[in-house]
Amino acid sequence: MEPERESCLVEVVDRLLNKGVVLNADLIITVAGIPMIGLNLRAILASMETMLDYGMMEDCDKATREWYTRQKCLVPSMNR
Repeated sequence: MEPERESCLVEVVDRLLNKGVVLNADLIITVAGIPMIGLNLRAILASMETMLDYGMMEDCDKATREWYTRQKCLVPSMNR
């Protein structure tokens, strides 16, 4: 059976950024049945627009925009 169409890398990345991917993982390392180290991992891959649509990263986006606005004011003009 052959696929109906081939997806190129650009289409796959575009779909991932538009929909987003969430990875949740819990890892516990034990020695002789005794838990020694616990690791909780949460990774999200999505575009900023997608994250903002879901209510994530709003504070970071606001802070970044404010920082950029302040930096724009500090850069001297090259036109004389």
